[in-house]
Amino acid sequence: MVLKLLIKSIAIGFAIAAPVGPIGVLCIRRTLTEGPWMGLATGLGAATADMVFGFVAAFGLTAVAGFFLKQQFWFGLLGGGYLCYLGLAVFKSPPPSLSGALNNSNWSRAYLSAFLLTLANPVTILSFIALFAGFGVEVARDYRGATVLVCGVLIGSALWWLMLSAGAILARARLSHSSLRLVNRLSGCFLFGFGLYVLLHVLPLRS
Repeated sequence: MVLKLLIKSIAIGFAIAAPVGPIGVLCIRRTLTEGPWMGLATGLGAATADMVFGFVAAFGLTAVAGFFLKQQFWFGLLGGGYLCYLGLAVFKSPPPSLSGALNNSNWSRAYLSAFLLTLANPVTILSFIALFAGFGVEVARDYRGATVLVCGVLIGSALWWLMLSAGAILARARLSHSSLRLVNRLSGCFLFGFGLYVLLHVLPLRS
């Protein structure tokens, strides 16, 4: 029974992480231009935030979930603003030298930024609740089951980010200097555009 629940929760974590959004683009871009540890740290930051949302949903913490959802405007304002800033910074950053050493030293910054950006989207809690229902998982039935569920979500989400980082590492060997410049430009535009979308989406919530 526990194994079945673990497999389901891993699938849920993977399904939550898999859609390519700003964190996915950030993970790929950092892997290509800053090194594999930077990309992996970005993915693990997102996976940890997914685990937090999974914890809230699995343990049925309605008060905490309500707080996150009520503060959508402020979360969206901060997250969208940071994405716009990040997009501009990425767009203007020069591509790294293919022959030079990659910067893997700021993994804690990469982890924290991805964690906070993912946490800035509290609607993810609703996605977890929907997936729990879709997979036939009973929420907050007991503490052991909820704990297994949360651990499985972390494993599933981390598995996706590991696969994405590994794919980006393999792709980097085939990229030229001009290709890496294009990666920065496209990533910057996408991040800025998504940040702008988030800002426009949350503004009506304030009225």
